[in-house]
Amino acid sequence: MTTSSASSVPERLLARMNAARQLRCLLITGPAGAGKSALAAAWSDGLASQGIDVTRLTATDRHNDPLHFLQALRSCIAPQAPAATQNASRAAAGMDADPDAMERLAVLLVRDISARQRRLVCVLDDVQQLTSAATLDALQWLLDHAPAQLQWVLVARGMPRLSLDRLRSQAQLLELNQQDLCFTAAESAQFIQSQCALADPGQVRRLHERTQGWVHGLQLLTREPPADTSLSTAGTAQVLARYFDKEVLAPLRADELELLVHAAPCKRFCAALCAALVDTPQAVDGIAALLHRLERGDHFVVRVDDPSTGHWYRFHPLLRESLLARFAHFPEPQQQTVHGRAFAWFQGQGLPQETEHHAMRSGQAEQAALIEQCAQSLLARGERRELMDLLKELAPSNVNLQLWQARMQFFERKLDECAGSLDALQRLLPEDAVCQRFQVTVLQGALALQLDDTDAARAIMPRLRMVPSDADPFSVGSRHNILSWMYIQQGEYAMARSVQREAAPLVMNGAPLLATASGSLQGRSLVGLSYAMEGKMPQAERVLRAVVAQAAQAGKACSDARYLALSLLADVLFELDHIPQACALVEDKLEVLERTVMPDAMLRVYRVLAAAAWQSGQPAQTFSQLQRLKAYATHHRLERLLAHGLADTVHYHLLLQEPDAARSAMAQLQAMDKRQASDGAISEIAQAAQSASIQWALGTGDLEGAADRLAQLLASCEAAGRQRSVTHLLVRSAALDSLRGHGDAARLQLVEALRRGHRLGLLRSLVDADPMARALLQKLGTTEPLDPVLAFYVERLLATSSPTQAQACGAAAPPTSALQSLSEREMDMLRLLAQAMPNKKMARALELSPETVKWYLSRIYAKLGVSGRQEAVARARDLGWSSEATAP
Repeated sequence: MTTSSASSVPERLLARMNAARQLRCLLITGPAGAGKSALAAAWSDGLASQGIDVTRLTATDRHNDPLHFLQALRSCIAPQAPAATQNASRAAAGMDADPDAMERLAVLLVRDISARQRRLVCVLDDVQQLTSAATLDALQWLLDHAPAQLQWVLVARGMPRLSLDRLRSQAQLLELNQQDLCFTAAESAQFIQSQCALADPGQVRRLHERTQGWVHGLQLLTREPPADTSLSTAGTAQVLARYFDKEVLAPLRADELELLVHAAPCKRFCAALCAALVDTPQAVDGIAALLHRLERGDHFVVRVDDPSTGHWYRFHPLLRESLLARFAHFPEPQQQTVHGRAFAWFQGQGLPQETEHHAMRSGQAEQAALIEQCAQSLLARGERRELMDLLKELAPSNVNLQLWQARMQFFERKLDECAGSLDALQRLLPEDAVCQRFQVTVLQGALALQLDDTDAARAIMPRLRMVPSDADPFSVGSRHNILSWMYIQQGEYAMARSVQREAAPLVMNGAPLLATASGSLQGRSLVGLSYAMEGKMPQAERVLRAVVAQAAQAGKACSDARYLALSLLADVLFELDHIPQACALVEDKLEVLERTVMPDAMLRVYRVLAAAAWQSGQPAQTFSQLQRLKAYATHHRLERLLAHGLADTVHYHLLLQEPDAARSAMAQLQAMDKRQASDGAISEIAQAAQSASIQWALGTGDLEGAADRLAQLLASCEAAGRQRSVTHLLVRSAALDSLRGHGDAARLQLVEALRRGHRLGLLRSLVDADPMARALLQKLGTTEPLDPVLAFYVERLLATSSPTQAQACGAAAPPTSALQSLSEREMDMLRLLAQAMPNKKMARALELSPETVKWYLSRIYAKLGVSGRQEAVARARDLGWSSEATAP
């Protein structure tokens, strides 16, 4: 441990921070008086003494103005990075009138820091003071795009409202929390002896246990050390009471403070118990939110979950002492009443240790019968096997038990049996069994979701909107999630999110309902899916990473939600060019994913793995993943998924210049589209067929036909609100216009794609849209000045990974290597082009079909960056090619 002004900073913490000197971010969280700022200051002082540049900023309420925050940060950095200050000062002029000015200033700061040779450590203290969304977004941007020379040190009470899951997944974040900051027994002893020279080891030990190593608590209790060994004198009690009154209790409302005082007699508590203690059972949801807020804000309320019974909390011992002092002022009958309520609640939960504790203090001699464990509790805890065993022992003639059996058939993916059970129940139930009929409707909706049957789901939507007042939490939660899925299928992404955000929290036994298809984690995964479908990838990533983390912490009860979130997150990470991380999430879980997640998620999993294999130069693995997708879709009769699999098969075969193989998949896809068109439906199957037909038209040289179909598909996706697809198609349109010789139109399309892609946070949707995409981006960046924000975005796009199979992908080669990118067959065609030979004669000479000749010509034009025959020959000659050199 250090000495003098840093006497409260343990050496072990400094050592951990020193070991993390190469990480991008260090996060120190804890309650008031935990030693956060002292640790950050001691460590940064040590860096400064070693010649490392350090800058510090303490956040205040004024920094909730993002302009003030960025300017304050710029001022702090100024002594270490003068160029950043000068450039940022120029950028700050007129910021109020420029919607992109904030990001422009952030870009300039990052770029100028990147130009430095020396490392810079930026310490931001009191991050909890930053509450405005605009300022937090600015800080999030700086964290996401921090250059290698910049290291952030964030200090806060409680977890800041930032998305740090990406840094965690990349092992670029060191987190020190309250548990880390607390002194060990040896550190407490050393600190106590340095403050008051207490000699009694027992007294020192009790001080440590009483404070649990809380630094400021030790300081308070050793400022005037007690003379007795009980360490509970009136003087120290008053010191503690004054501190907690100011730092923890003062901001609370009177009813919130009353709740905590009533909970103080319990060594542990949960929301349902607290509601019983204050005799307000209807307030469980609000109490759960309060406890969560206190725990997240490091207000000396500690979460101690019991895997078998859900969310539990306890007070820090010193805070509990202060609250018990208040409880002691209650009249004795009132104290007995509180203990009696605790006794009854714990007894009902079958927790004998707490039951006995409060029974002795309640004055109640008789005991109520133990509450029988209900099926909902078993399911909420993920104990499905136990529930099945219980159902087997009970008479199946009971309608409610039949409903539970149908639920279990669904969870075990016995979908045909579940459908049969629901049909039987629908015939059996009388019209006035409103609640039970609602449960049947919900399960029918869940079946429609799992079978990807949007028509069936749409038919029951009116019934889903009418929720009986006595509906159970599982049915209500499933209803929310089914509606969100339906709105996503209809392109109403904001509505899908509003269903989840406007829904009242669902509680089981005092704990939030997280698990199963009914739980809030499933709903939040659907929120993430809605963002991804809309194209808002950073938002999708943050939501899904948070779900994965919470589901993993919750254990087996939330495994289904975790698998769903992992599947959707893989798609998002691929889009953001984190390809290895995306594959690592799902490639070893395919069998369990096929059994647990919904079809939309499996579609994304297989397409991500196929695209990742293509990027790594493994086309055989690409087609293997697509074959598995088609087999999965065929087995479960999921035509929409099959259409996407066929469209991707056409795409990759054409990129490999295998038109005959592409033709077979194209024929199957067109047949599917024709069948559906006969029903008058317009869906993703039609869009997949249209996308494949565009590829085919390009491959056969029909540029005008491709342009017409592309315009139709673009308008369809725009109408559906699928901005990710729109951005992708705009790049394809730019490439097509370039081939057609419409340079100005191509530039406008590309700039519009950049604007949309930057706003949404897209990467691979742009660079993978067309083999010419990278060349177009390079040309745009060198031929005309771009706004700094878009220029920075173009740099990020060009920095994304390129396919290993460059020639197979038909990637546009740089001018010096364009000829080398042509295959031997393409060189033969180029020689015939130089002889002005028409397509039919070329086909006979090379023993190919006319359609295949058109396909090869379109690839030659794309690789040479031209739009026609004469231009291709002229371009090849400009590059030093001679037709005589290739003549036989």
